[in-house]
Amino acid sequence: MNITKKDVLELRRRLTKNECTFGRMCGCYVNSGKQVVLKFGESFTDLEEDEFYKYLEIAKKTLSGTLGNNLLELEFERGEQAEERQRFLLTLKAGKNKNDELLDRLYEQVIEQYTYPGNYLILVFHDIYDVMTKTSDNSKLDESEETYEYLICAICPVELSKPALGYREEENRIGARLRDWIVGLPDLGFVYPAFSGRSSDVNAVLYYVKNGKSSHPEFVENVLGCRSQRTAAEDKQVFHSIVQRAFGEDEEQADQAFLKIQKTISGLVAEQEEDDSLPPVSLTPAVVADVIADAELPEPVREQIERGCTQAFGELPPAAHNVLDAKLVAESVQREHTAALEQKLAALQEKLAEQTGGDEAPWDGGAAAIELRVPEDKAAHIKTEVVDGQKCLLIPLGEGESARINGIETDL
Repeated sequence: MNITKKDVLELRRRLTKNECTFGRMCGCYVNSGKQVVLKFGESFTDLEEDEFYKYLEIAKKTLSGTLGNNLLELEFERGEQAEERQRFLLTLKAGKNKNDELLDRLYEQVIEQYTYPGNYLILVFHDIYDVMTKTSDNSKLDESEETYEYLICAICPVELSKPALGYREEENRIGARLRDWIVGLPDLGFVYPAFSGRSSDVNAVLYYVKNGKSSHPEFVENVLGCRSQRTAAEDKQVFHSIVQRAFGEDEEQADQAFLKIQKTISGLVAEQEEDDSLPPVSLTPAVVADVIADAELPEPVREQIERGCTQAFGELPPAAHNVLDAKLVAESVQREHTAALEQKLAALQEKLAEQTGGDEAPWDGGAAAIELRVPEDKAAHIKTEVVDGQKCLLIPLGEGESARINGIETDL
């Protein structure tokens, strides 16, 4: 991966009222039947203020998230078709959103490949960024290091607002509010060319997916011409399925083994995070073999997991942190900690019982225990005596004093 977090943040921080340099913005509104309802294009700086901020928020969202999770760095496939897609994107970018024919072609490709049951809006932003030279201490100099020209494409769901009551000013009454079609934040989007090392990378695309659950591989391959890539959520699900299948119908054994493997992966990730000089850990066949060896699994299971990972991930092994279920590991550690404390408490209670000869067990709230709460001056006068052969507690009561037993006022 060449794109860094700093690269993404540098672009994202420019998307403000004062820093934004978007030129022309174009859009295409599509209904649930994949029919074009509206096309438009206008200068970004001519937008009304409210619209300016709303569109800016959408563009900014395509640069949000975590690299390797829902922000993916895509490379173009090899082959004539992928090269044609790359040339098209370069030509579209060079057209500065003024070539309607090229924009229509993009819209058609998106409509054909994007699977969504409802209405949606395709937005394309064009920008030119003068990348200022930075010194070793990150101070900017007043000279341009490079001109980075790029497109941001965002695909946003458009949904009908929920029914509700509202104030109808013209009628001066409360009535059903008119329902509007609301443009939501992007479901997916991309930036081309990618911004890598503070420079333009025409051989890569920064790809955004809203929730990281589905990478929409058909869109990646057929619209962008890039090699599809799984999100972290998809990597995690695939890896979990591989472990489960290796155990067949024995779900309990599969869950126990998966937890052991997760703990080992957690240790590898933690070790790498403590030392920034270490490269991210990838689940290569060698690493997978070491991880499942630590889990002490039966040989047939180990072989099936190794084979499953090789088939599923191929030449693109996922990063270890992508398949790590940190919540599962944390919950397991907490359960183990609680169990250890309970064992220590039981041991202490047993030791205390032995020291007291077993006659005076520690207070546990049982029916045989007696707990007294009395003022300090009264406690000094409490004593024991044998009455009719039975050892008793004697508590003196003064004039007007009363007592409660188990919370009930008692007439003594």
